[in-house]
Amino acid sequence: MNKLVLLLAAGVSALAISSASAADLIIDTPVEAGVVQASGNWDGAFIGVFGGYAWGELGIDDAPPGVPFPEPAGWLLGVNAGANFTLDNGIVLGVVGDIAWADITDTLTEPLLASSITSTIDWQGSLRGRIGFDGGAFLPYLTAGLAVAHNNVEFVGLGAGEDDATHVGWTAGAGVEFAATENLSVDLAYRYSDYGNAEYTNSSGTGELHLKAHQVTVGLNWGF
Repeated sequence: MNKLVLLLAAGVSALAISSASAADLIIDTPVEAGVVQASGNWDGAFIGVFGGYAWGELGIDDAPPGVPFPEPAGWLLGVNAGANFTLDNGIVLGVVGDIAWADITDTLTEPLLASSITSTIDWQGSLRGRIGFDGGAFLPYLTAGLAVAHNNVEFVGLGAGEDDATHVGWTAGAGVEFAATENLSVDLAYRYSDYGNAEYTNSSGTGELHLKAHQVTVGLNWGF
């Protein structure tokens, strides 16, 4: 009986020592936190489509205060293409060109003179630089560059006639792109464009008219 008790005691002691040794071998390994990629990978070329609304004014430089001018407004639909380059500090540089069909029009009527002037922008385009910040899933940016617009003017009554001209000027604005998928992004933007002066001729002679406009657009860009 005593031998049996001694054997059981020895077995329990051996199990205790073995368990303690196994516990000493267990090393808690810290769990590494997941790494979240901050870059939205905006690098590379892209093409896209966009649409929006524009409003502006066709006038004469140094005109007396209070003189009314056509204030064309309407819709536009276009395509664009460009490329982005990300620097080490998260700054994104880019270049983009666009061209859009437009129906931006207004008719100014003078009842007392039985005359009117209708101004219609039927297409516009730009070639711009961009600078933005890589915010991961979004890219806020500033943009500026060359702007062109084709405008048609119809005079009825005094100085009757119709003429068209291509205005060349500058544009500047801001926007933000949101990554919808790995390759598709949504682009929201505002731009102001000063298209400068262009000459128009009617039955009264030739003169310069100044065109400027604001526009708000939303687009889809496909990166590749």
